[in-house]
Amino acid sequence: YGYPTPYNPQPEPRTNGLAVGSLVTGLSLLGPVALVLGILALNRIGRRGERGQGMAVTGVVLGVVGTVLLALLLGAGDFGPARNGRYGPAGKPPAGAVSWSALKAGDCYDSPGGGSTTDENGDETVFWVRRVPCADPHHGEVAGTAKVSDDSGSYPGEAVVRQRAAELCRSVLDDYALDQWAVPDGMDDVYLYPSEGNWESGERFVTCAFEDRDDQHRGTVRTDRAALTSAQLAYLQAVRGFNTAYAEAPKKDLAAAESDYRAWARRMAAASRAEVAALRSPSVNWPDEVRPNIGKLVDTKSQEATAWDAVASGDDVAGDLLRARALVAKGVPISVEIRRGLGLPTGEQAPDLRV
Repeated sequence: YGYPTPYNPQPEPRTNGLAVGSLVTGLSLLGPVALVLGILALNRIGRRGERGQGMAVTGVVLGVVGTVLLALLLGAGDFGPARNGRYGPAGKPPAGAVSWSALKAGDCYDSPGGGSTTDENGDETVFWVRRVPCADPHHGEVAGTAKVSDDSGSYPGEAVVRQRAAELCRSVLDDYALDQWAVPDGMDDVYLYPSEGNWESGERFVTCAFEDRDDQHRGTVRTDRAALTSAQLAYLQAVRGFNTAYAEAPKKDLAAAESDYRAWARRMAAASRAEVAALRSPSVNWPDEVRPNIGKLVDTKSQEATAWDAVASGDDVAGDLLRARALVAKGVPISVEIRRGLGLPTGEQAPDLRV
């Protein structure tokens, strides 16, 4: 990190980040991701006056092609955290800074110069940060902490701690920002885990945060559940399980981890059916303007469940995986319209928090 960049009250129209992401992921054969990013980018560009329409359109086209090639050639992408690092002891923080381990849920922060180091492998060790009000420009926001271990055993090794941190932070981040579509473009999931020195001194917890290393933001990404309507809350809770399961896609190629993909597909089928049940719940009074699209999403999710069943138990895992992911992509525009009808973020609103 460097020092915070100054706020420009009259910025030039920025190139839409989702459009760039759609093009890059499309060229990288990350088809489903490129397709979703391209659709969201086109929605946002028209409303925000941003640049990048050509890239977004190209990303959508490459997304369709890449979805096919992805399943056949690679099997899956890596949906793990965008960045992670360890926190470590480093003496007394400079004036105005605090040690990373002092941050709590709801704290927003920037990093002063010298607050972290990066080794030859690209792994970062964070020593201290500058805590700032969330109303002020900031790069990150802490969602919460979780204990890695309750026992007094020896340090299990960085790889084990890192994996455990990723598992723990997933639910912490989801609880904090129930609606991931409201998180600004560029703000990634981040987790900081203890170094061996921290572990030996008794600090055995992981800190989970949202962070944008390039741009600053104002405001909080925390979901205020009290401010949601009953229909908004019902929808977000209905889709949460599916989104969480989808983010847990195996990291290895299909050819090297077929059993992992079959197990994941079983979870996806169960999550799809759970979403259908929640959307159909008689206790939810969907507004008239969204009820038809709720029905369409129910139909699509029911088809997805069957498709994921085929991935789990069929003979053509690659082909069945392609069909299941294509159905997931098909449901994205329906979800956008439901969100618009409910007054939930559809992607266009996220940059409003950016400085």
